[in-house]
Amino acid sequence: MLRFMVLFLALALPAKAEEVVLGMSQTEVAITANFDGSEIFIFGAVKREEAIPAGDPLQVIVAIQGPSEPLTVRRKEKRFGIWINTDSVEVDAAPSFYAVATSAPFDEVLSSTEDLRYKISIPSAIRSVGAPMTVADSQSFTEAVIRVRKANKLFQLLEGDVEFSEETLFKTSIAMPANLTEGEYRTRIYLTRSGKVVSEYETLIDVRKVGLERWLYTLSRQQPLIYGLLSLAIAIFSGWAASAIFTGLRRN
Repeated sequence: MLRFMVLFLALALPAKAEEVVLGMSQTEVAITANFDGSEIFIFGAVKREEAIPAGDPLQVIVAIQGPSEPLTVRRKEKRFGIWINTDSVEVDAAPSFYAVATSAPFDEVLSSTEDLRYKISIPSAIRSVGAPMTVADSQSFTEAVIRVRKANKLFQLLEGDVEFSEETLFKTSIAMPANLTEGEYRTRIYLTRSGKVVSEYETLIDVRKVGLERWLYTLSRQQPLIYGLLSLAIAIFSGWAASAIFTGLRRN
């Protein structure tokens, strides 16, 4: 009986009027010795069972988020002619990379209430539970993280970069810099109408070191002593080789 009730309820639930059908240029990014960044091309369509609803136009948000990590943010102040660390705040988790692309200005695409629920904007992606009582302006530390990572292209807000045709086809591209952190990059696509999310889709992009870089990275984590000795041997050999070449050039 319970099985039939569950089936009945599932059939009774209305199907989503608008859903995302997604395509991506690549789902893996390989970090090699000459890696200087990558560009992810994201395209898709809106699947409908009925005609386009009248009213406010449909909008699209694309968000790519790298692995999160804790960090300590310190404030420097000049005292007695030197710069020293004063206050510090522990940020519980901040994405190593975060990019948000929208089909219109962010405030028009998503309401603040929905942003609190889905945590799409850059500030909402940073989790900082609390700060010492001695720090009155803890929010400024989060703003500093955003400012620094925006300068390094690790945080990006790309308003209007999603091309949306006839409320059906959409596409955008997001540039990923060379200084990426390894891991799974959470990729989310949202359809919104009147500032509210009507559909969402999620997938992953895998970013990994390959080849020699992968071997050295694994060696440094699993066999740090051997990695240290190997680095020392390479440094000694490089110094000897440079000295030998220089001596040979002087004799000639």
